[in-house]
Amino acid sequence: MATRKFLLSDDRIPTHWYNIAADLPTPPPPPLHPATHQPIGPEALAPLFPMELIKQEVSTERYIEIPEEVRRIYSIWRPSPLFRATFLEQALQTPAHIYYKYEGVSPSGSHKPNTAVAQAYYNKQEGVKRIATETGAGQWGSSLAFACQIFGLECKVYMVRVSYNQKPYRRSLMQVWGGTVVPSPSPDTEAGRRILAEDPENSGSLGIAISEAVEDAAMREDTKYSLGSVLNHVLLHQTVIGQEAIAQMEMAGEYPDVVIGCAGGGSNAAGLIFPFMKDRLAGKTATRFLAVEPASCPSLTKGEYRYDFGDTAGLTPLMKMYTLGHTFMPPGIHAGGLRYHAMAPLICHLYDQGYIEARAYPQNACFEAATLFARTEGIVPAPESSHAIRAAIDEAIQAREEGRSRVILFNLSGHGLLDLQAYDDYLAGKLIDDFYPEEKVREAMKDLPVI
Repeated sequence: MATRKFLLSDDRIPTHWYNIAADLPTPPPPPLHPATHQPIGPEALAPLFPMELIKQEVSTERYIEIPEEVRRIYSIWRPSPLFRATFLEQALQTPAHIYYKYEGVSPSGSHKPNTAVAQAYYNKQEGVKRIATETGAGQWGSSLAFACQIFGLECKVYMVRVSYNQKPYRRSLMQVWGGTVVPSPSPDTEAGRRILAEDPENSGSLGIAISEAVEDAAMREDTKYSLGSVLNHVLLHQTVIGQEAIAQMEMAGEYPDVVIGCAGGGSNAAGLIFPFMKDRLAGKTATRFLAVEPASCPSLTKGEYRYDFGDTAGLTPLMKMYTLGHTFMPPGIHAGGLRYHAMAPLICHLYDQGYIEARAYPQNACFEAATLFARTEGIVPAPESSHAIRAAIDEAIQAREEGRSRVILFNLSGHGLLDLQAYDDYLAGKLIDDFYPEEKVREAMKDLPVI
């Protein structure tokens, strides 16, 4: 049996974020004004974001320097480790070599602080006192609360109601770090009050929570809005993951044949994939890239590539994305961080051009994979990460059946120690697989703007 490997490049952290926009064969479609449907400039985003983040959002520079203060805080948990999953390989009896980049070592237990710290830093530099945001399963909300506490900022989190009830300890984390958390839809905003008036038992969605947080930020001079996925600058900050992984794979003497990330809004997948994608775009490698989503929220695999709002109320600019429609109401699956109605425009652009593949799995298949991973590798994965594990296992089984080796790398984007109720439900046979019907997508497309 091969020796288990723990790979850490050294104590250095990347000095720059990698911006894939500089290397795209064609530029992605621009965001549009929600009323005029004309391309927007940086000034349209100024009410919501500090100017340095807006510059990053529209930048085409290949590398953007990471501020030294951000790198200093990164050093609490970065570089994150890369493991070879030799025990999982043995259980699968596969010739494949399986590696995983483990982001669960961060203070909040996920990849989200990579951008939360950067966003809090730039808001602080611009004199912002308070940040409003949304969160699905709580990984993002807890990460931003952590970052705001470091920089002395107030943090208001609108947490999707079904996750607010399912995941009380995520709420506890936010509150320990000084954040204020309310279930969304809430009575704190006009958007929330309107939805509650129509349906007092509304279980919420990321689209609704985004509407509330955007409204909150727009109504206060001291407040900016912060998003944990989807936007270009968020994906940019996550590229520390892939840059570290490249150096660590070099230490292992291997290069991945396939790179895998779970995908809801797209931030952890992009963080691992984009630095490796640079060589693929340059024609230097034939590495495959795989984004894995829930069968119940299949924006890439069943959605349409259309201009749509990023939120339910239609307050955000229009972005071209694979979307299920901004009125999408997700089922209450346990992978709460993957319940967004659309996908990051940069990932959508690369998927549309054939550089990224997509796959969707139901939650029982994912928890089966996560349980096998926990029993072999010892780490209990976040429900979101289980989608990447499922795909990695299937790739390894295919390699076994074909009788040839394959190097597989996936992002274990967080641990599941605050998600044990989900595992209880799986082990008790209580989880229901939900497959989103295509007719609902066609119906939702009627509400999209005609561009």
